[in-house]
Order: sequence, then C-alpha cells, then structure tokens
Amino acid sequence: MNNLLREKLLQGGHALGTFYELGGIAAAQCIGIAGMDFAIVDTEHGPADVESALTAITALSARNCTPLVRVKDVTRPSVLKMLDVGARGLVVPDVQTVDEVRHLVEYAKYYPLGRRGFAPTLSGGYGFDPECADTAGYFAHCNRETMLIPQCETLGALEHIEEITAMEGVDGIFVGPYDLSVALGKPAQMDDPDLQAAIDRVLAACKKYGKCAMIYAGDAAASAAFFRRGFDCVACGMDSIFLIQALRTLKADVEEQMG
Repeated sequence: MNNLLREKLLQGGHALGTFYELGGIAAAQCIGIAGMDFAIVDTEHGPADVESALTAITALSARNCTPLVRVKDVTRPSVLKMLDVGARGLVVPDVQTVDEVRHLVEYAKYYPLGRRGFAPTLSGGYGFDPECADTAGYFAHCNRETMLIPQCETLGALEHIEEITAMEGVDGIFVGPYDLSVALGKPAQMDDPDLQAAIDRVLAACKKYGKCAMIYAGDAAASAAFFRRGFDCVACGMDSIFLIQALRTLKADVEEQMG
C-alpha cells in the first residue's frame, strides 16, 4: 500500500485533487479516470461513512488516485476506522488545540510515534503486504504511507500553527479558507489582508518544517494561484459542483445553438 500522493510530493511535484461528495463507485472512478492525483472522501459534510468510504477508497485506488478521507471529528473511532479501511491519509476538521493534535497523532500512528490500535487490516494488506510481514515492518510502513493532515480553519489552530506543524506525526496542514475567514470575522472575504496573512503564516510553517501544504480552492484560476504561491496540494471544488456546472453549461450551449 504505497501512497502515490506522498511519492509525487517527495519528487517535488504538485498534486491536484477534489472532494468526493456524490457517493457510489462510478463517481469515484470518474475522478480517477479524469486524472486527479487525490480525492478527499468527505465524511464531515458528505454522506459517506465507513462502509461507503471503503467503496470509494477501493474505486479510487484502482484508478491510481490517492484516497484521502476527511473524518467527521477528532475522536479515536473516526480516525481508526478510516485508516483501517485503507485511507492513505486523513484530513481532520475543526482542530482547536495543540492537545487535540497530540491525541490525533496517538490515534493515527503506530508505535513509536503513537498508540494506534493494532489489527491486521486493509491498511497493511491484512498483514500480507511484503512490507508488513512482521510487526515492526507493519508499523513502519503504515506510519510512513498514511498521512495525518489537520485542518487550519479555527483561531485555535492558527494561533498554534507553528507548534502543530512541527509535531512529529503531523504530515501536513490543510487550510480551510472559508471557515478560517469566518473565524477571523471576515466571512467569505477571500481577499481580506488578515485572511491572506493567515494563509501565508500556515504556508510558512509548512515550508519551515518540511510538511505538506494543502488548501481548498474554488476554481482553476485559484488553484493555479495557490500552486504559484507555494502550496503542494490543492483540493479544487467537489464532484457535485462540477456535475452541476457541466450540465448547466451543456444546457446553455444547446439553447444558444438552437437560437
């Protein structure tokens, strides 16, 4: 279970992905067929839970699209279950404190980094992956190939972002710009200097500590701008939005050509 997203980043590449919200095997396969580097199976706002997340993870993996999961909360069951069904990384929303992140590392990483509960699961090929033939190899492989990515979308996370980013076991930070704008008292004011300074602060922390810098963008122009700014990964939009936009464009084009 090698993490293709991690490999691409280690080679100095940029990674473009999207959020998976629609559910079903076909939607996940389409994201992979489109060539996305990763997809975030959204169990915070989307309908997916453990079994449906497993379906999406399997379909995405079959198309060489790295499956990440945004868990619904910071609890141990949410973290453990999604790793056990094969998520290559977890995006964790609504992080408020440094202690929460310490607990997340404990839940998500095996010894010696954390205290993840052990069972032979899909994350290590049920113990049959070559790298996972013994316990030490299993732990090392899963710790290396599964990414823990707290979100910075609250004032608490922003206030302590350097300490959070520096923490061993944290593999990156995902900036949620819309919720962060709300937390700063500037809802959806995406060009506000305070929000832009906060984004720069997160990016600088990721660069300083060699961690993956990831952010949400609403369209292609914003995605390209974030890459130029120095972000490693951009999650652009979501499958449901792209479907609606494509069909609206089709409808408008047909009506225009009909006169």
